Amino acid sequence: SAVSKNPEVPFSSEAYRITAASRGKELRLTLAPLGPGEPQDLVFRFGMSGSFRLCPVAQLPRHAHLRFLTRESPPRALCFVDARRFGSWRLGDGWQPGRGPCVLSEYQAFRENVLENLEDKAFDKPICEALLNQKFFNGIGNYLRAEILYRSKIPPFEKARTVLEALKDQEQGRRKKNPSLTLSKKLKLMRENPDLLELCHAVPMEVISAEKKLFDPDDSDNYAAFKNWLQCYLVPGMSSLRDRNGRTIWFQGEPGPMAPKGQASRKKRAGMKADPKAPVPRVTTRASKRHPRAAAKPPEPAEEEEKVADRPRKGRARGRKKATAAPALSKPEALAKARRSRRTTSRRGRGEA
Repeated sequence: SAVSKNPEVPFSSEAYRITAASRGKELRLTLAPLGPGEPQDLVFRFGMSGSFRLCPVAQLPRHAHLRFLTRESPPRALCFVDARRFGSWRLGDGWQPGRGPCVLSEYQAFRENVLENLEDKAFDKPICEALLNQKFFNGIGNYLRAEILYRSKIPPFEKARTVLEALKDQEQGRRKKNPSLTLSKKLKLMRENPDLLELCHAVPMEVISAEKKLFDPDDSDNYAAFKNWLQCYLVPGMSSLRDRNGRTIWFQGEPGPMAPKGQASRKKRAGMKADPKAPVPRVTTRASKRHPRAAAKPPEPAEEEEKVADRPRKGRARGRKKATAAPALSKPEALAKARRSRRTTSRRGRGEA
């Protein structure tokens, strides 16, 4: 599209096949010509709102920044849609350097990469911040970290190294106790009592293996199913804090020893509808006495004024006399009084004749 800042795709073919492979938070498309010509690879990052959608060419989404057209009639388009434009693509088949093994497709390598590098300064941070480091947790994002920590019952602002060293010690103790564990027994133990790193694999697997496409933005039923699947993220009753990167982490219970200072946790509340039959309180402000337009409005009955006059005034010094209620005025009298100077109005507000 004209507004996209991503590179042009130098590929032209009468007919070609598109295949895809994913790793962590990246997706690689390969455009392979069915006739002569060289294939072209594109590696995508999705940002916060990027997605692919197949739709009729006559009904292109507003933010379709890259389009692959079919030759059928009527034609359709496979679109990379990104409303916020945080997503991107680059030419070539290489994954972005500095990203660790994928939590889904390379689980064992992912686990070893974390446990063998616990001296890295990334693990000096709270575990909720470490989980977003793609060098070690490639594929984990904001909602996933909340769900993983909630299920593992780990405070989000516990030191990452403390959490993972304890996990490493548990793993070594398990191996010494059962040196001949078969793969099936290991998988059974993992399902029964998963640790933090196992949840980094299992929780996103639940999302992608669900019967419904939970992230389809055009399907309200699918999005409702995703909200029902969430146990912690944006769930009423859960608390939230901003981490040092400005990202909101949702959790239950205590935040942990490394929680940001001077920041009170906020609880998510369920929305409450207002009762239309509930009486609306009447408020009398001093501003209405100072401004003629407000004072020119028809006054309330004398009984109501007496109630207001008998109440103690906020901010008044002790020992001051109570304001005496003035008799109800007709419309012309009220307009005449409104035109008086502010000084006179101020004196009258203090109860002077």
